[in-house]
Amino acid sequence: MKPARKRELANFLISAYRVSIRRATAVMLLRQATYFYWPRPRDDRAERQRIREIAATRIRYGARRIHVLLRREGWLINHKKTYRIYCEEGLNLRRKRPRRRVAAAHRQERPAISSLNDCWSMDFVADQLFNGQKIRALTVVDNFSRESLAITVDYALKAADVVATMRHVQALHGTPQRIRVDNVLTASGFSSPGNTSPQATRLPI
Repeated sequence: MKPARKRELANFLISAYRVSIRRATAVMLLRQATYFYWPRPRDDRAERQRIREIAATRIRYGARRIHVLLRREGWLINHKKTYRIYCEEGLNLRRKRPRRRVAAAHRQERPAISSLNDCWSMDFVADQLFNGQKIRALTVVDNFSRESLAITVDYALKAADVVATMRHVQALHGTPQRIRVDNVLTASGFSSPGNTSPQATRLPI
């Protein structure tokens, strides 16, 4: 139990049971010097302001690196006080940007899906056979019904295979309003300038 809490309980004993300060502090195992002591904190507004400035300009710096910069600038402050101010200012709760693409920090809201063929999802899936031979599968799913529209499996899939699969699915289920793909399909050449099929150019990549 902290001394501040013991002081509160000692004051309760004094007011409720009308005991002396000596008796109350003895019951709470609190020294009388500690009971009468009131902290006089120093004015650390300058240190707080400088720590906030460093944290704002160097967003990846933690308390230790900020303390090193303060000492280099000539501030007479120890690492414990730096860390205390760092936590009190809430600087340890800063959220860092993920180490992925910059677009991951600003994701757009997905539009609502209300009927079939509003939006399809298309993605590659990798696996291997019992003998270690690697295979790839192209999956196409309707996001509204969660129905698997096509699964094309082969040892290697090229842009022509993707176009042929999409033409086959279009003949069976119609044309979707939009197709959601990932970076793998974008890098595979499916939306390359040489691919002039209507199914490829209409993808919102």
